[in-house]
Amino acid sequence: MSNLVIVESPSKAKTIKKYLGPGYDVVASMGHVRDLPENRLSVDVKHDFKPKYTVIKGKEKLVDELKKTAANSDKVWLATDPDREGEAISWHLAYLLGLDTHDVNRVTFNEITKNGIREGMAAPRCIDQDLVDAQQARRILDRLVGYKLSPFLAKVIRRGLSAGRVQSVAVRLIVDREEEIRAFVPQEYWTIDGKFLAKGERKQFSASLYGLADGTKIEISNQEEADRILAALDGAEFRVESVKKGQRRRSPAPPFTTSTLQQEASRKLGFQARRTMKVAQELYEGVEIAGMGAVGLITYMRTDSLRISEDAIREVREYIDNQFGGKYVPDKERHFKTRANAQDGHEAIRPTSVGLQPEEIKGSLTSDQYKLYSLIWKRFVACQMSNCLMNTTQANILAGDYLFKASGSQVTFDGFTVLYEESTEKGGETASYLPVMEPGTPIRAKELTGNQHFTQPPAHYTEASLIKALEENGIGRPSTYAVTISTITAREYVRREGKNLIPTELGEVSTKVMKEHFPKIVNVRFTAQIENELDAVQRGEENWVQTLHNFYGDFDKTLQKAKADMDGVKITLKEDQTDIICEKCGRQMVVKMGRYGKFIACPGYPECKNIKKYVNYTGALCPKCGGRVVLKRSKKGRIFYGCENYPNCDFVSWDEPSRETCPRCGKTLLIKKGKNPKLYCITPDCGFEKTGEDE
Repeated sequence: MSNLVIVESPSKAKTIKKYLGPGYDVVASMGHVRDLPENRLSVDVKHDFKPKYTVIKGKEKLVDELKKTAANSDKVWLATDPDREGEAISWHLAYLLGLDTHDVNRVTFNEITKNGIREGMAAPRCIDQDLVDAQQARRILDRLVGYKLSPFLAKVIRRGLSAGRVQSVAVRLIVDREEEIRAFVPQEYWTIDGKFLAKGERKQFSASLYGLADGTKIEISNQEEADRILAALDGAEFRVESVKKGQRRRSPAPPFTTSTLQQEASRKLGFQARRTMKVAQELYEGVEIAGMGAVGLITYMRTDSLRISEDAIREVREYIDNQFGGKYVPDKERHFKTRANAQDGHEAIRPTSVGLQPEEIKGSLTSDQYKLYSLIWKRFVACQMSNCLMNTTQANILAGDYLFKASGSQVTFDGFTVLYEESTEKGGETASYLPVMEPGTPIRAKELTGNQHFTQPPAHYTEASLIKALEENGIGRPSTYAVTISTITAREYVRREGKNLIPTELGEVSTKVMKEHFPKIVNVRFTAQIENELDAVQRGEENWVQTLHNFYGDFDKTLQKAKADMDGVKITLKEDQTDIICEKCGRQMVVKMGRYGKFIACPGYPECKNIKKYVNYTGALCPKCGGRVVLKRSKKGRIFYGCENYPNCDFVSWDEPSRETCPRCGKTLLIKKGKNPKLYCITPDCGFEKTGEDE
């Protein structure tokens, strides 16, 4: 009997073929095979939003081959990814191959391992129509918003603009944060901080003024107040009033979900979300490990769940006991509570086998695969380890009418921190030294200083904090965050400054237009409500067609009113203006967007049709010939930098040229980004480098 198993990618097919063995032919669909065509709406709004699917351009030959192979097979198994998109791909494949959607031929694998494949093949089911309908509803909803709003924005602001149900809200969050930062007015405040010595001690400790001796907190708003208090403390006797001792327990972070993996990979590894998901997909589908062949190293990477299988918990507890000792194994297994609206179809992201330690298989992995696998492996092992124990001490110190407070901590048992600690946007906490003190102990002030501070504005969003905000507000789903962030940066609504996401003028103007004319589309709560309704479709609680009707009626009315209100209005962006004067008619030329990208044109069109090639000058000078450096894009869309004098000058670099010059040879320095950013000189025999820590 011949069995045909259809998966999505060749690497996954290769790994699964290894475990299934003879009698099974495993082939890849290369992702989606049928979809709404790109060049038209392809949704019949008047007839219950009936979609008009076609085979994706360029996949006709692949589909024909799949049909022939399926026709010659006794049984066809649909084994695409175990999520909403995977279910839809299986449904489309069933249609194209003439399979019965009620047939028990759908199999899913939570992990691409021998056990995972065996369990999946042993539990076939029908295609889940609720999952398919949820995907269709989401796809059609996004198509309606995108294809109806984009022409409106293009007409009002700039040709080529696009809008999206989730991307527009993401841009709004970034724009709103920028407005908060601009509106922020710093408030001055002062602290009085001291270095002290306890009697009989040689090591100094720190303490800060809290308030009055009766416990009333003091807020110091200017230097005059600070100087007055410092004068009152001059010559004062310091002594310990009270000491409070305690013990603090720190518990490990839960295993990764899609969202937390993207956040932590951004903070710890400097990975963008798209890069994280690409590498995670590789680890899930299978990597060639020396002496083992293709092995799926992690469980499915698109999940909201914190659930861990009992087998995995048992395995990791045994590993911890063997590698670290019994005291690192907590008395009870750790189970983590998944948030209320999460999709619990899969486990949390974890290694398929804890025994495959990152260091032991490092030679078989790419640099990115090793880094991400290590992160996932350590996080999972740590989540089942004992708490970190700390002794804490808080001391109140009196000096005349004033009260100082000091605190310190000492780790008595490192627990899970011996392996892994979660990072945060603000960085980790540091323990401070505090000597053994008793009430009444005399204290000597070695130094007292008044320090000026100013309140800080909210931080710009980074990828990590934006993903966290999207998840907390119920906007989109973790599996879509990478695509959303890539889209808003690629379409120049947002630019990157280091790790920060900053709105462009285009992003701010388009968000202003959306707020004024489509307030619901960029409303966080409304978008979250739509997500909840789509989830209800997935659970079989709502009809997908009715969900679309509920949305579209009001949306279409809003769109027609916006078109009427903005008829004849054209917003010109400052960033689209140039200092180039049209030599034909004398007008100031502007940047326009055409079918093939940006170009410079006379605003007098159609009377004047003068156009010029658009060149994106970086402001830096070529380190080889001194010409101007321009930003370019490769055929795959990747940004690189070259000299305007090409081909006479062959300077080209993936690294961005800075506006700084080398102090040794005077040439332009390049910016090396990543975990350890630096400026460096490419001039032969120069070798100058400047890290972020250099003065």
